[in-house]
Amino acid sequence: MSDFKIEYRETENVNVLELKGYLDAHTAPKLEDALQSLLDKERYKIVVNCKHLSYISSAGLGVFMAFIEDVRNNAGDIKLTNMSPKVYNVFDLLGFPLLYEIFKDESEAINKFFEKKR
Repeated sequence: MSDFKIEYRETENVNVLELKGYLDAHTAPKLEDALQSLLDKERYKIVVNCKHLSYISSAGLGVFMAFIEDVRNNAGDIKLTNMSPKVYNVFDLLGFPLLYEIFKDESEAINKFFEKKR
């Protein structure tokens, strides 16, 4: 089993979480903690970059579902980017493209937060 890491940065008032490794039942609490920390700081514009995410299980997907309502109730969103075909297929299989915006690259997702204001 591979390690799981989250790198955090803020760009243009958008919080970016870059996921690396395997996101499964054992590592999902790390993502829960990262998302809860953002909500505790009232940071609701979130981009999750999956470029280096090599695997996601249903437990990992469940973390996104656990937080999306709170984020959207505070005028924010969670946007997903840079998925490998393997990771995208898991999201697609469970209908996530209907619930979440998924972008090819991070800058596209960040810009989407500001489209409505223009």
